[in-house]
Amino acid sequence: MTTSSLPVDPSPATAATARPSLGARLRGRQNQNLWFWVFVGPFVLGLIIFIYIPIIWSIYLSFFESYNTVTPTKFVGAGNYLDMLKDESFRSSLGTFIVFALFIVPTTFALSLLTAILVARTRVMQAFFRSVFFLPTACSYVVAALIWKMSIFAGVRSGAANAMLGVFGADSIPWLSLTKPPWYWLVIVSARLWLQVGFYMILFLAALQRISTTLYEAAAIDGASGWQAFRYITLPQLRPTSAAVLLLLLINAFQAFDEFYNILASFGTYPPYARPPLVYLYYVALGQGQDFGHGSAGAVILTLVIALAAVVFNRFFSFRGED
Repeated sequence: MTTSSLPVDPSPATAATARPSLGARLRGRQNQNLWFWVFVGPFVLGLIIFIYIPIIWSIYLSFFESYNTVTPTKFVGAGNYLDMLKDESFRSSLGTFIVFALFIVPTTFALSLLTAILVARTRVMQAFFRSVFFLPTACSYVVAALIWKMSIFAGVRSGAANAMLGVFGADSIPWLSLTKPPWYWLVIVSARLWLQVGFYMILFLAALQRISTTLYEAAAIDGASGWQAFRYITLPQLRPTSAAVLLLLLINAFQAFDEFYNILASFGTYPPYARPPLVYLYYVALGQGQDFGHGSAGAVILTLVIALAAVVFNRFFSFRGED
């Protein structure tokens, strides 16, 4: 056998030139992925331009002084972060979030689960009740907040809530002007409940429909009561959905803004009390001072707090449903 007849391995340069380009790999063989990118490409481009670039720029801006402009001026390092952590108003806004989360998370979870169970057991007009409970989800938070403020919980001499109290002979209540007792929490929490219970009800309803009926039939044969079937069958089977719902509720509580701003603020002024983090950061960045550096630092701190809460939550409430 001669030397010329032996197989020759291609050189690295030849292998590199034979490798398809990035564009060819994205398009796939015979442009099979072309239509995928035609439909998905505009959304990916919008996500990059309107989501990821602002997030990256906000993180970059948080290390600079930036007043009345989004262009960095003076590098301050971690100074903005230290100032925000020392700011009593910012820490107070985090405390407001904790109070709001203690109100809204367990209440929404319980009402959503209860509503889902009732709708799942309904044999007549189930689609109607499912639509009725889900319909408020389509309503804007701003519109709902204004309805709650100007119609239901209006001034002392007006509003549907005070009219109802008058029917039973009770005195009217200035819902939004009293801090002791803090009746404004009832207004804010009830508005949020009306808006979001239907959405989480649909999640629980979908999970309930995946539970096999044979489990309940076997429990009934064994003489289990309704509460025992709920405790030992329904709740364990709903564990992954329950963990996801609780995490979503916690994140949404962090992002509370519309109801606080539109219900408590008067004529566009700064809310006098119950200021969650986003409301406070809104006035820091877009208020009279327009301090984008400190506002960006506060936004990054809030994002890290949300991420940490999600990690801790996932540690104690696993999304896997092995049990």
